[in-house]
Amino acid sequence: MQMTGAAILMECLMEQGVDTVFGYPGGTIINVYDALLDYPGIRHILTAHEQGACHAADGYARTTGQVGVCFATSGPGATNLVTGIATAYMDSSPIVCITCNVRLPLLGKDSFQEVDITGVTMPITKCNYLVRSVEELANTVREAFAIARSGRPGPVLIDIPRDVTQAVGEYEPLMRAEHGKKGHLAQLMKRSSQNFRAPEPDYQDIDRLSEMIRQSEKPLLICGGGVVRSRANWEFEELANRMDAPVGITVMGAGGFRGLHRLATGLVGMHGSQASNMAVDACDLLIAVGCRFSDRVALKPSSFARGAKIVQIDIDRSEINKNVDTDHHIIGDARRVLQLLNERLEQQDHTAWKDYVFSFKTQTEYEPAADRMTPVQILDAIARNAPRDAIYATDVGQHQMWAIQHLHFEYSGQLVTSGGFGTMGFGLGAAIGAQTGNPDKVVILITGDGSFRMNCNELATAEHYKLPIVTVIFNNGALGMVRQWQTLTCGGRHSQTTLDRGPDFVKLAEAYGLTGRRVTNAADFESALKAALTSGQATVIDCAINIDEMVRPMVGGGSDITDFMVD
Repeated sequence: MQMTGAAILMECLMEQGVDTVFGYPGGTIINVYDALLDYPGIRHILTAHEQGACHAADGYARTTGQVGVCFATSGPGATNLVTGIATAYMDSSPIVCITCNVRLPLLGKDSFQEVDITGVTMPITKCNYLVRSVEELANTVREAFAIARSGRPGPVLIDIPRDVTQAVGEYEPLMRAEHGKKGHLAQLMKRSSQNFRAPEPDYQDIDRLSEMIRQSEKPLLICGGGVVRSRANWEFEELANRMDAPVGITVMGAGGFRGLHRLATGLVGMHGSQASNMAVDACDLLIAVGCRFSDRVALKPSSFARGAKIVQIDIDRSEINKNVDTDHHIIGDARRVLQLLNERLEQQDHTAWKDYVFSFKTQTEYEPAADRMTPVQILDAIARNAPRDAIYATDVGQHQMWAIQHLHFEYSGQLVTSGGFGTMGFGLGAAIGAQTGNPDKVVILITGDGSFRMNCNELATAEHYKLPIVTVIFNNGALGMVRQWQTLTCGGRHSQTTLDRGPDFVKLAEAYGLTGRRVTNAADFESALKAALTSGQATVIDCAINIDEMVRPMVGGGSDITDFMVD
């Protein structure tokens, strides 16, 4: 059937089962927004800024397991997506960003609001496209979604010139279930070396690892983001139980293994627990599942797990031996590898080893104070009052580490945080995406005063769409994590990290038509939190904490994993 490129795009989104799009209109994408009116099955969330739209698509993807989608216009609209795209890329989150550019004859002429967005985003996308004709549009969209969700997930960008959205072309409907069987995508999958499916693990590699586990006396598991992405938490827990082995968790692996499980040792790495880091140093077999051994985990690769045989399980071959040399590796989707491994492994017993590791597991102490709140008091109140299945989004900084240390996540997708790129300002947009995709769940944003300033304009989005997000601000009047580093490594010289300025977050919330509360003690916070959880509307709670609160423990970058600067 004949239709415009804009209509073809909308039909292709319907093929993919897209029901929600986050975005912001502009001149070059105007035809797409006009066509959107004819598709009531696709809900559009108008954000305050394109960066918020991209973070929202990311939060939607991480919590629903579906591909998130965002729209932006050309030039600054497109470049405003860049931070969000890089965030999704570093954390392997499947999103499709659709931008529109100037008309084809104007490309490369420095036209008004023109930018080579495919060139800009090439290093931070799995793939990107400039669609030059209406005839190739449907095939491009189908391929983009397949790539975003396949293998190691990630962001894909499609840039469509305005005249392509206006041109009329032939559209042949093809439901998603048929994409791999006929049409352009099926042909591409047959002839291309690019594999749209997860690689099947080598059974001999599985057998070898099974034998390594049997021979080990001091095994350790690390749960990484790949477990969360593949929704392999049950398979991972079965392996941990069969191995009877302690489990360390990376920031991105939170939720992939239950935080209150008897084998959980907590975070590993820079802000890892003493139990996790001592286990890494003393184990004889370390199995990392879906973990890329970033510099926040393997702080000093040459001495990381120095006495252990290291095994890496990852879907992305390029991550193998990139940061840490391994003794064995398995390429494959985490869930599939774990299924095969569990089939081969009988019950193990490592009581003595567990006793050693858990002798280091003590609750990190934060000094109580009558005149102020502590991070643990805030998080303890949240844990006691929020539903067990509540979704948590965070920004980046001290509050992020406190939250991951003290809240115990139970399922994949329960925590939405920027681990790889460390994006301040990520949290509110991500919370909006999470709440939109999970309307029946409580969504709590944990943020800091520095991070929240960056994209607090998205409070307008939360208010307009009646998204009952509870925002908890850890307000220490500083860029806390940087101040902590300055205290420890710069002789206490604090340069440009004191935030002795506005806004008044309570008045800011009220300006957007929301409820705001400022609290200075634990009792008032608990009262405000209970009210927020039952109010049915977005609420901002501004919590005063001491400027010199620190994240504990802490190991310096490039140090041995047991060399604690702060314990």
